Amino acid sequence: MGEDLSSEGAAGQGRTMMKRVIIHTDGGCKGNPGPGGYGVVMVFGKHRRELSAGFRMTTNNRMELRGAIAALQTLTEPCEVELHSDSKYLIDAISKRWIEGWQKKGWQTAAKKPVKNQDLWQLLLAAMAPHQIDWCWVKGHAGHAENERCDVLANLAVKEKNLPEDVGFDAQD
Repeated sequence: MGEDLSSEGAAGQGRTMMKRVIIHTDGGCKGNPGPGGYGVVMVFGKHRRELSAGFRMTTNNRMELRGAIAALQTLTEPCEVELHSDSKYLIDAISKRWIEGWQKKGWQTAAKKPVKNQDLWQLLLAAMAPHQIDWCWVKGHAGHAENERCDVLANLAVKEKNLPEDVGFDAQD
């Protein structure tokens, strides 16, 4: 995704059109909390890139967030993104604007409790900033080829040896 593929806008008006990238993400754990991983499939035209990583001790939700963050951080220029995830936690927090409310309340929930995974939500906001993103929920484990591939990648990542610490994970979450 790092190659320069920008082009001039319609009628050669000198505007650059954003690349459209389709991203699929999935995350999971063996136990929750437990060892976890995420998988990502990114598609731009004929280009395809897969990402994955595992962590020693984490949660499903953190892995869902880390997958989206990793994918968006990989993009080297502002893009139009169609991001698919089977995580209602991720999709709803953005599309239902929960994250905006959390920010306004100083990262407190409606119940006045600290928002879980605040560290990753803040990383996600920074990773989202340069892009125009359509957030799309897909049903997990329902035969969607790219979601299934992300699940395979996440599961393979969990099996790696010497998994790193998920910095920011707190067993109290």
